[in-house]
Amino acid sequence: MSVSSLWRGFSSTAKSCSKVANARKVPRKSAPRSLRPSTLSNSSAECGSIVIPTRSNRRQPKLTYVSENKFHLPADHEWSLAFPTSGAFNNRVLLRNHESAARVAEAFVPAGCRDKVIVEAFPGPGVLTRALMDLPKERIRKIIVLEHLEPYLDFLRPLQEADPRVEVLPLDGFSWNSYQELESRGSLNDVETVPWDKTHPHMHFIAHLPTSVYGEQLLAQFLRLIPDGGWLFQYGRVPMSYVMHDWLWERASATTESYNRCKLSVIAQAVASFGEPLSPDALLPYDKHFWPSGMLSGDNRFKVTPMTAVTMNPLEERIIEKGMLDKWDYCLRKLFVLKSTNLKRAISHLAPGSSILLSYLTNPSLPADHPTRTDVQKLVRQMEVTDWAAVVRAFDAWPFAPEVSLSSAPSLWTLPLTDLLITEPFSHER
Repeated sequence: MSVSSLWRGFSSTAKSCSKVANARKVPRKSAPRSLRPSTLSNSSAECGSIVIPTRSNRRQPKLTYVSENKFHLPADHEWSLAFPTSGAFNNRVLLRNHESAARVAEAFVPAGCRDKVIVEAFPGPGVLTRALMDLPKERIRKIIVLEHLEPYLDFLRPLQEADPRVEVLPLDGFSWNSYQELESRGSLNDVETVPWDKTHPHMHFIAHLPTSVYGEQLLAQFLRLIPDGGWLFQYGRVPMSYVMHDWLWERASATTESYNRCKLSVIAQAVASFGEPLSPDALLPYDKHFWPSGMLSGDNRFKVTPMTAVTMNPLEERIIEKGMLDKWDYCLRKLFVLKSTNLKRAISHLAPGSSILLSYLTNPSLPADHPTRTDVQKLVRQMEVTDWAAVVRAFDAWPFAPEVSLSSAPSLWTLPLTDLLITEPFSHER
C-alpha cells in the first residue's frame, strides 16, 4: 500500500471522527420524565444514556472464625473458617469427630494403663488431646503437646489453663530441637528409665503423622532410633501410637508376599511389633472422622486418603544390634534397587567382589536353619528379616567390605531430622 493511500485512510477516518464529534454538539431535547431511557423503545434507548456495569476493584472481606472461648472447638461447618488447609497446613490430616477421637484414645491408652506421660505431636486443634484428657484421670499423669502452627495453638492453650496435666509447647514435632527442648525444660524429669526387657509402663508417644513424604520419613527415623536407644528410647521401650494414612501403614506392614514391601517394611519389622488396635472400618468413611473434608470446593478440594490408627512397640530382642544400623541401611539401599532379582544375582551390587559373601550364606557345613545361612534364591523383596540379618552379618564379617560407619557423624541431638534420613525417600520405592 502506498503512503498516499495510507494517508487517505487516515484522512477518511479523521473525517468520520470529526462528524461524530460534531454530532455530539447538536443539542437534543430531553425526553419527558415519563419517557426517560428506561421506558423508551429499543431504538430510542440506543440513543439515550446507557449505564454499563463495572466490576468493583474492592476485594470482598475474607470471612474468619471468631470465638471468645476457644476451649470449645468450632462447629463442623465452621472449621473451614477457623483452620487453613494450604501452605504450612497442607498434608495435616486430623481427627475432628469427637466420638471417633474417644475410640482412638481408648485404643491407644486402654484400661489398665496408669500414670501415662504422653508426648503428643501434630495434634492440630486438639480433638484427640481432649479425648485423652477425658479418659479416667488415673490413666494420664501428663500430656506434653507439641504444635507450632498458631491457629491450632489458639485452641490448645486453653487446655493447659483448664487442666494442670496439660503442657502446650509451640514446637514442631518434625524438628530434633523440639525434643532437645523437652529435656532442657525438664518436662521429662519425672520419667524413669526402664530396663529394655520391659515395655515402658508410663511414657507413650502419640502423633498424627503428616500425609506427605515427611510423615513417612518421620516414621522411618523414629524406627531407626530404636536399635541404639536414641530419642525417647533412652528411657526404654517406649510405645508409639500413630494416626497415619492407610498407604503408609500398608508399606510399613507389608509382608514378603506383598509388592509394597520396601526398606521401611524391613526396618519396621526388625525393630518393632505393631498392629491396629481399632478395626480399619472404625475410621471410615473418611469425611465422617477427619479434617480437611474431601468435600471442600474449588482449588481447596482435598484428595481423600483412608486413615488408620496403629500402635508400635519396640522389640525386646534387638535384631539390629547396637552400632549396626549403618550397615543395615547400606545393604538395604544397595539391594532394594534390585528387589525383583534373587539374592544370588543381586549380592554383587553391594560392592566389587561381594559375590564372595555367597560362601558365608550357603556354608554347607552349617544346618539350613543356622542364623548365618539363607536361601539365596529368594527375590530381594521376599527376604525375611532373618534373611537380611544373615546378609548384614556376612557383610560385617567380610574383611574387604567398604567402610560405611557413621561413627564420625554429629550426635542425633545436634542435627535437624532431615539430615538423618536415608538419602532416598522411602516413598519413591514403588
